[in-house]
Amino acid sequence: MNEKFRFNRVLLKLSGEALKGAQEHGYDADAVRSVVERVKSVVDQGVEVALVVGAGNIWRGVMGRSGGMDRVNADYMGMHATVMNALCLRDFFRAAGIQAVVQCSIGMEPIAPRFNRDEAIRALEAGKIVIFAGGTGSPFFTTDTTSALRALETDCDAVLKATKVDGVYTADPFKDPAATRYAELSFDEALARQLKVMDSTAFSMCRDNDLPIIVFNFSDPDSLERILSGDTEAGTIVS
Repeated sequence: MNEKFRFNRVLLKLSGEALKGAQEHGYDADAVRSVVERVKSVVDQGVEVALVVGAGNIWRGVMGRSGGMDRVNADYMGMHATVMNALCLRDFFRAAGIQAVVQCSIGMEPIAPRFNRDEAIRALEAGKIVIFAGGTGSPFFTTDTTSALRALETDCDAVLKATKVDGVYTADPFKDPAATRYAELSFDEALARQLKVMDSTAFSMCRDNDLPIIVFNFSDPDSLERILSGDTEAGTIVS
């Protein structure tokens, strides 16, 4: 156990938008490098990091559904988009000198092997970043739920939800200047107040298995290390 940090093994949930920078969609190399540098900093200090990334920089299922697509097919497209993002991150991690592997919930060989719990844990113990792609492998589930599921399967100490704000607020802080930040929340409170930072399935899974969720502002370059160190001012702890 690294004495500097509160958590030894975490799952970091990133949005696809974190990879696109100022672009409308796709990838921005500087934005991807920024993500990689911040994760590399804590991995170099001994923290084991698993990662799930969304697909919002490429595709959202709601885009297809609003155009008349079948929900299942629209969700499958989103799953494939998360694989693209995972491969992008893997290569940027490798270029930065960090070993990284991708595991996919759907058959994508030879692009990426299928999810294997034992192999994922061995990779984490060896200091590799493990990127879980393809969602849960089933439609109707978000990458938030994927994060909760994979974190539980790989014995993570917490799920770290990277957002654009420094925690969970009483209202949207971009729309309501009177909104205040919660320092801590229980899962039941978050569900009862219908706070939409993560979906209710992810909240319920974490609640039922005593896995804390920490919501924080990933755009702050020091926030990840502060969260891992137990700084309660750096985000909101849901437990």
